[in-house]
Formats: sequence, C-alpha cells, structure tokens
Amino acid sequence: MCAAFAAAQQPEQNASKTEGKQWWRHAVFYEIYPRSFADSNNDGVGDLMGIASKLGYLKDLGADAIWITPCFPSPQVDFGYDVSDYESIDPVYGTLADFDTLAREAKRRGIHIILDFVVNHTSDQHKWFLDSRSSRTSAHRDWYIWRDGKGPGQPPNNWISDFGGSAWTFDATTGQYYYHMFDKAQPDLNWRNPAVKDAMFDVTRWWYKRGVSGFRLDAVDTLFEDPSLHDNPILPGVNAFGDPKEENKYNSKLPEVHDVLRGLRKIADEYDAALIGETWTTDIDELNRYYGDHDDELQLPMDFLFTTVNTLSAAEFRRQIAAVNAAKGWPTYVISNHDIVRSYDRYGDGQHNDQIAKLMAGMYLTLRGTPIMYYGEEIGMKTTPPMRREDVKDPIGLKGWPQEKGRDGERTPMQWDASENAGFSKGAPWLPVPDTYKTHNVATESKDAHSVLAFYKEVLKLRHTNDALLEGDYVALDETDPNVLSYLRASASETVLVVLNMSGTKQTSHFDFTHRGFSKVRKLIATGQSSAKGNDVTLEPYGVFLGELK
Repeated sequence: MCAAFAAAQQPEQNASKTEGKQWWRHAVFYEIYPRSFADSNNDGVGDLMGIASKLGYLKDLGADAIWITPCFPSPQVDFGYDVSDYESIDPVYGTLADFDTLAREAKRRGIHIILDFVVNHTSDQHKWFLDSRSSRTSAHRDWYIWRDGKGPGQPPNNWISDFGGSAWTFDATTGQYYYHMFDKAQPDLNWRNPAVKDAMFDVTRWWYKRGVSGFRLDAVDTLFEDPSLHDNPILPGVNAFGDPKEENKYNSKLPEVHDVLRGLRKIADEYDAALIGETWTTDIDELNRYYGDHDDELQLPMDFLFTTVNTLSAAEFRRQIAAVNAAKGWPTYVISNHDIVRSYDRYGDGQHNDQIAKLMAGMYLTLRGTPIMYYGEEIGMKTTPPMRREDVKDPIGLKGWPQEKGRDGERTPMQWDASENAGFSKGAPWLPVPDTYKTHNVATESKDAHSVLAFYKEVLKLRHTNDALLEGDYVALDETDPNVLSYLRASASETVLVVLNMSGTKQTSHFDFTHRGFSKVRKLIATGQSSAKGNDVTLEPYGVFLGELK
C-alpha cells in the first residue's frame, strides 16, 4: 500500500448534494487518463493504485465523479481504446483487486467511478475477433463486419478510417475485408447481430455489480453502418493523412444508434447510473435526439461545440450556451479532454494564460449543467506535442506525422510537485513532463492563494453549496457586449451574477436589477482587481466576478 494512500484512511462524509436519484446533475466529473495520472509502482506508467492514492486530493478539489479512460486488458495500440477483454484490468494498471480497492475507497469519500466503455470496436486480439477471423463459418464471424472486395485488391467501398487510409483491411485467412472506423487493430463490432448487443449489455451489468456508477460511451455515434455499403460523398480537400475528405453519411449517426442507447439506459436506470456520450452533435435537434424522446437515452451527451470555439469570444460562447440551454435535457460542458489540445493553449495568449484559465473555469463551472474537467486543467497544464517522430506514441501521430502530430501533447503526466518527473513517478515517465511543471503543479499552487488551482477550488466550493449554481435557471444579460459575457443563475432562494471579461482590456459593465427586486451586489469570488460598486462591475483584463444579488 502506497504511503499517500495509507495516510488517507480516514472516514469522510459523503456530499449530500450528489447523492440520490439524478446525482449526476449536481456532480462535477473529472476525467483521468490513467497512464498519466499517478504511478504507484514507479514503472513510469500511471495505475489504479496511483489514482487511489490521490482520492483525497480529488475530494478536496471538489470532484464528485471520476471518469477513467479505458483500463481494460489491451495490446495498447491505441492505449486502451483497443480492448481485448471487457471484464478485467490490464496488468499495466493493476488488478481487479486494485479496482475493488479503488471503488471501495472512492465510495467512502462520496466519489462515483465512471468507466470508459469502448462500444464501437474491440482489439483484433479480443477472443471474439480471433475466432471471427479464423473461418467464414466461425461462431463469432458475424460479430464483426466482413465483406468481399469490389474486385482484386479493391476494398468494398470508399470509406476512410479516422486514423487514415481505407477503413477496410484484407485478411488473407478467409479472403475477405473487415471494417474498422479507426485503426486496423480496432475492428468494428456488428451491432446488427443481437448476440453482440446482449454480450455488450452484459458487460455493463458486470461492472455495475462491481460498484461502477456509469459509463462514458466512446465513439457511440459510429455503432452502425449502412448494410448496403454505399460510398460516402466526397468533400473538397484532403485530411492530415492525405486522404480525400468525405462526409460520413453511411457509417456514422445512423438512427439505429438510438435503439442501443435506449437499451443501455434501461440497464443504467436499474443501478441509478449515468451515461455520458461522446456525441459530436452539430445542432440542437441532433443533441435532443441523444436525450431521447422520453428522457430514455443519454443523461449527459457531451457538448463538443464548446470545444470548437477556439478563441475568446463572448458572442460565440453566448450563442453556444443559449443553444444548449434550449435543448430538452440537462446540459453537459467540456472544454478539454484526451483527444483535444488543452484549453490552456487553445484560449491562452502566451502572456495571460493563467488569468484566461481562471476565466474559462469561471464560465464552465458556473453554467447550468454538469461540467467535465480534464486532469491538470485545474493547475494550468499545457499541451506539449512531440518534436520528433521517434518520440511519438499515439498511432494517429505515427501515421500522420508531421502534419498530424497526434494526441500525446495533451496526455503528459500529471504535475504533482516540483521534484523530478513532477512527482508523477520515480521511473522514466512514458511521456515527457513539460518544463512548466516547476511552476504549475499541485504542491506549489496549493500554497498560492492566487493560483489557478486556488481559483478552481474556490469556485467548486461555491458551486457545491450555492443553490443557484446547482439548480438555478440560466438568464443571459447584455447580449450585445462584444467583450463581456454576463449572466444570472437564479433559483427560488438565491441569485448569482457571473461577469466574465473575454478581452485583454479593462471593462466596466452596468447592470440594473431593481426590476428584479435587488438593490445591490455582494462579491462572492473575483480575480485580481475585479469588483462591484453600485450597479457597475469593473473587470481587469480577463477578469472574473461572481456576486450574489441582494
């Protein structure tokens, strides 16, 4: 047992606000990339006992649920997103006993565990696929998508893999092609086969019984393909791999996906579990479909449109927030994850990045809905892409270099302190630690009342105790200001004013709330010199002001 974990063996009170039915509405989710979070055995790779050793930190931060990206047995071609066994733990991360310890200790602290469920495909080393490729008459042949080519050396159609090249790979053993939306080591399951559906549904039951509180459903919109294999329409230009761009008309977002989601939700409801969807929606109608006609599909479809606003724009964020609030379900907000350049770099200007990191936190942690944080976001971790191809680990980067450098840069080890390897491991880390770990780490920022981490903790503490931030309505304020995003969160008992300066110059916003029965604003949280006087809120560059209306 690691020392930090042993020291944390004190009972803790569960947070009542995140208990009971629909606990996920009040919860703050925290995504952990297990290879990079904390290494308990000093082999350079993070593991489950490393996560267990940091539960006290996560509780203190304000995380109510941890989403762990795939930790199942895997050849690690795509670092766990190529699953070879859905009902065990990869030895690199530990054992099932380690998972049980993690689940028990997380529950004691009132922290829910969400696992990343790779529903679209398996590894080519999964026993199902090994049997499937062995013979055209094997028991699992129809568990995957097998087809004859159009002709000698010609795949069945023009579909392009998200990882570059044809989405079809010829297998000489049986003389047919198999389909893979992603890497050739990740063959797609055939969800039109009822046996596949039953087996995958049983996987969720197996983990629910082991203490899991839900799943994040990976690549859920790609579960079904057009059985007639129509060619996809070609779009202008080429992708980072040099392939023709195409519209995924016939191999993504087919309506049958929603039948599967309803089935998964029915099981989840039996265990009071939450389902998060990797749903790349483009408009409100599509987002509404993922909630289901009768609130019977995903509770938390992720709003990735937020991550496409890659500049500080009050107008654009105002528009996105309004769209999500107009949807019929509970909003979900995310600004970074393991596939996206970190928000610290996407929004930072290279000079005021820490202020801007606080600004982004002041926004997405105060909106109506459930936020999903990405590990290290709370300390201002930066993206550090590899500089040489020989340093690349990500299969996307290996194939697309140098136009596509892959996703290693946003997956570097968590920065715990200023010691060697940022306190992540005493062994050589699987990815290099950015030099910024010397200033941006948990230990250093915990001692600084003005750090990014201190601000996250302050906002999250308020979020967990303020009824307006938990359940209040979202009310947009001045909708014409090009620099300042402002809104109210209003419940029956409390009203919070949020004012966010998305510009590099000082701004003053005038408000009049007398018609709402309020005469003054009391400061709750503010950055730097941001303040309120009378009906005016003055914000420093990239400033944040949260106030209570009285």
